[in-house]
This record gives sequence, structure tokens and C-alpha cells, in this order.
Amino acid sequence: MRRLIIWLAAMMLLFTVVDEAAAKANKQTVVFYVNIHCQGCIDKIYKTIAFEKGVKDLKCDLNKKTVEVTYDANKTDVPTLQKAFKAIGKPAYLTKEELRL
Repeated sequence: MRRLIIWLAAMMLLFTVVDEAAAKANKQTVVFYVNIHCQGCIDKIYKTIAFEKGVKDLKCDLNKKTVEVTYDANKTDVPTLQKAFKAIGKPAYLTKEELRL
């Protein structure tokens, strides 16, 4: 019985630590306009941008030429993400007007 109580107390402590870490994550979502024209472009984005520090999720839309990035604002920001897109030859813009086709 004593071991069970100790085990339950340890588990409660563990869940408290996990909850605090999740609460500190500051998830943000941004939609970039990117000149993507084929599945190869999308594959390139998934292979590189998905592994940038702080990136949690990516969604590409070929028809709209957009990439929706969900990221942890404590680990990265929009200018850093834009630099990552530029590094792979796919500059990312915040507005459609900035997109140079």
C-alpha cells in the first residue's frame, strides 16, 4: 500500500511538470504566401521547414500558394521562418501582394 501511495504521488508530480511545460508553449500560426508550383516544391518545404526549431505543424496549399506554419513563439519567430524559406529558394511573404509571381 505504501508503494502505491508513493507511486501515485510521483505520477501526480510528473503530470504537473508536463502540464506546466505545455502551458509555457506559446503556439502561434502564420500563413505565408510562397511561390510553390508543384509537388516537388511542397516536398522540399516539408523536408526542411518542418525541422526548423519550434515548428510544430505545416500545411501547404498548392492552389492558393500558401503555407500555414504553426510554431512555438518561444523558440522561433516569423523573420526566422522567412529566412528558412529563403534559404531553400522559396521566399515567404505575409501578404499576397508581396508575392512576386
